[in-house]
Amino acid sequence: MNTRAIANEFAKMRHLRIGLVTAVMILAVLGLSLYTVVSSPTFSPEAPSAWNGLLAGMSLGIPLIFPLLLAVLASRQTDIEHQGNGWLLQATSGLTPGGVCRAKFTALGLVVAASTIGTSLLVLVTGKLLVGIIPPVSFAHWAGFTGCMLVVNLVVLAGHILVSAKVDNQLVALGIGILGTILAVFSQGLPDVVAHLTPWGYYALAMAADYQGTGFVALPLPYPSAAALAVVAVVLFTIITDRFDHQEA
Repeated sequence: MNTRAIANEFAKMRHLRIGLVTAVMILAVLGLSLYTVVSSPTFSPEAPSAWNGLLAGMSLGIPLIFPLLLAVLASRQTDIEHQGNGWLLQATSGLTPGGVCRAKFTALGLVVAASTIGTSLLVLVTGKLLVGIIPPVSFAHWAGFTGCMLVVNLVVLAGHILVSAKVDNQLVALGIGILGTILAVFSQGLPDVVAHLTPWGYYALAMAADYQGTGFVALPLPYPSAAALAVVAVVLFTIITDRFDHQEA
């Protein structure tokens, strides 16, 4: 791992407003999570299923917010190479295009991991202190949901980095981000077999809770599917970036 290249990517972030985009992601999901419980006529902080309301809110908020903003993060971090002929400049210093993509994924991946985990913790703390939920939280289910969403977010991020690196016109990458948002939301109404066909469909598969009948109920988490997605994504990202290494910058 080229630590100097990763450090260089973090240095670029200061001029690309990556922190601002990340803050918008976190706050938007928090707002949608709170709106879900506030707007529910059956929600009660004393109910045993109260935490499921916030989990249902995050299960809706993350697919609505993250896919497009992940595209924005990847596009901003990668477009700078197209604009400043950065691919060639870094190739002259011994860093291949594939190596640049891997460095970008590592740097942005740390940001996305922090934002995903931070969002989950912020919703948890807000539910306890602001909403005043009394029953104990199921930390295993909460952590499992966070882990599944983290896997999907990183896979989507990796895909957008590859697209942004390959295509000069970043409107294409942003268009895919919009399409991904639509797929992430509408996959909640599709059969699981169909949801498995795209990375964005895994947002629907990883829903931790939903409103059913007269209240919010917890849903089983797709640990095997998330693990399989991660393995396939790692293999494909490695193969594609390796092919980038053998192309001219």
